Amino acid sequence: MAKRKCKRMIILSFDAMGARDLQYMKQQPNFQKIYEGSARCEKVFSVYPSITYPAHASIVTGKYPRSHKVVNNSLIQPGRIFPDWMWQRKYIHGTTFYDEAIKKGKKVAALLWPVTAKSKIQYNLPEVVALRPWQNQIVVSALNGSMFYEIDLARRFGKCIKGIQQPELDNFVQLSLLYTLKKYRPDLTMVHFTDLDTTRHRKGLDNENTYQAMDRHDKRLGEIMELLQKEGMEEETTIVLLGDHSQMDVHTIVNLNALLAKRGYVKVRNKKIIGYRALAKHCDGSCYIYIKDPSIVPQVADLLKEWKKKGCYGIEKIWNRKQVRELGADDRCSFMVEAKEGYYFLDGVDSPVKRVEEEKDHPMKATHGYL
Repeated sequence: MAKRKCKRMIILSFDAMGARDLQYMKQQPNFQKIYEGSARCEKVFSVYPSITYPAHASIVTGKYPRSHKVVNNSLIQPGRIFPDWMWQRKYIHGTTFYDEAIKKGKKVAALLWPVTAKSKIQYNLPEVVALRPWQNQIVVSALNGSMFYEIDLARRFGKCIKGIQQPELDNFVQLSLLYTLKKYRPDLTMVHFTDLDTTRHRKGLDNENTYQAMDRHDKRLGEIMELLQKEGMEEETTIVLLGDHSQMDVHTIVNLNALLAKRGYVKVRNKKIIGYRALAKHCDGSCYIYIKDPSIVPQVADLLKEWKKKGCYGIEKIWNRKQVRELGADDRCSFMVEAKEGYYFLDGVDSPVKRVEEEKDHPMKATHGYL
């Protein structure tokens, strides 16, 4: 039997790129070249909720969110407008394929791959953000990743970054990736590009801005292929292209915690949650309902049905705990609700319903999280 030529793998995750984008991407020169010579699966369902961190944790574990426990992007921290996200590897229950690669003595690199902070990855630029006033982004990143590797990348390419603005952030990731492939030649490389996701959140699902973001991704893909060819790595490298979810256009925000507060299930002081018996935790296009006291589950169920019937609160479906488990989501919740088309959920307590234009902290013209 002939030996396999493949010596390394590069996984490129294009956040918010879905099957609906294939028709456009197949017309782009670099994507088309890879597409025509690849094995592919065009009809893929994301996990539920279809958001970035649960999806990427499922990619590296092969498990549903209910099993690997990364069931949302962010943690349940009701008093915070900007709760911490599940940045660290510790939130994933069980092993990952990159853990197994490292055990076998393989070199692994990760650039902004979700839920890898403080992992054993040797060349790690984790996706972490300094959310608190007393935190510094450089220090937070260095403490969660490969410090000297990150300092080297920042020294070489840091001038092109403007915080988390796109396309500057992905341009920095691209330069860092090309440098990493050439200098370190990892056995496994995982890269998370967020240009398209950010653009769709800000500008909507389909428009000139989103097409430009996809064009930039195609250009980045071409640069990667050119480097592999130049360095003699093309024939011995397997490239995996994937998307974690798509998005939908939205116009209205629903804050279920504001409704729960009016019924006495959430306690609020100075527009902050200070206690609760039942709590909504949003996943954008869907929302968990967590209940501390099992005796009030029937009451909350009746409320959700009432709000669904009214129609103005954007509830399309209500799932009970058994159904949530079957969907692969967090079965520690009592209920999960699915938003109607055009609606998404947040955790605010000020107003039950508002237009996207009225939102200051999390305004989005398109989002995900739907079944």
